[in-house]
Parts: sequence; structure tokens; C-alpha cells
Amino acid sequence: MREPVDHKLAAILGGAARVARLRLGLTQSDVAERVGMAMEVYSRLERGRMLPRTQTLKRLCDVLQVSSDTLLGVGRGGASLTPVVSRKPEREDPLELRRMTRKLRELEPSQLRAVSRVVNAVVAVMPPVAPAKPVRAVRRRKATG
Repeated sequence: MREPVDHKLAAILGGAARVARLRLGLTQSDVAERVGMAMEVYSRLERGRMLPRTQTLKRLCDVLQVSSDTLLGVGRGGASLTPVVSRKPEREDPLELRRMTRKLRELEPSQLRAVSRVVNAVVAVMPPVAPAKPVRAVRRRKATG
């Protein structure tokens, strides 16, 4: 039987997780992948809709580089996180690549080598991809008047 969620604690933990994530410049997908949970589940956690299990809390602390006291809002660490405007990651991997990466991490070394050979063979026969065109800055004309 599931225990009821302490909504106040869940909101505190979710807010602290969000601040810590932004401080590190990570997306919700980044954190979810590193913790080993679905992005949708991490999103619910960050919105204060659920509390993590103990093992997940430990992994979350490791990924977000904060103490459990900070995430739970207890002790001196509770007030130490202040929102920081984060810079957007330069380029986030597409969702399909992140999904494939999670699957690859589950493979045995021999399986991973086999997949690597297949990918290298496919890439070797594919036509080259044209580089993306750089975005040009738009110059504005000075107003005359």
C-alpha cells in the first residue's frame, strides 16, 4: 500500500531540486537520465507531486551536487540554495539519442562492441551531412530623421 505524500515536503524538495538543477545548467531530461528515472517522473518530483524513494534521493543528491538536508529543507542547508539564472546548455541531445544512450548503458560489454560495429558500418556508408548554415545577425539601419 502506498503511503500518502507529504505535499509540503514534496514542494520543498521539488523547489530545491529545481534550483539546484538550474544552478548546474541542466535540463530535467539531463537530471532524469543521470538519476535513472523517466523524465516524466522527475518532472512530477520537481513540481512537488511526489517524493523519491531513499535510493533515488541519494542519486538525486549526487547528480545535483547537494546534500539531502538541502533538498529536504532541514538544517543549515535548507536556505543555502538561492535561484540562479542559468545559461542554456549549448546543445541538448535529441530525445531519441538520449533514449538510445540509456539502452546502451544496459548492455554487456560484448553487446556494446557489437552495436558499435553496426553503427560504424552504417555511418561509413551514409552520405555526408551538410553542415548547418550559420545564422547571420540582422543589421538594422539607423533611423534618419
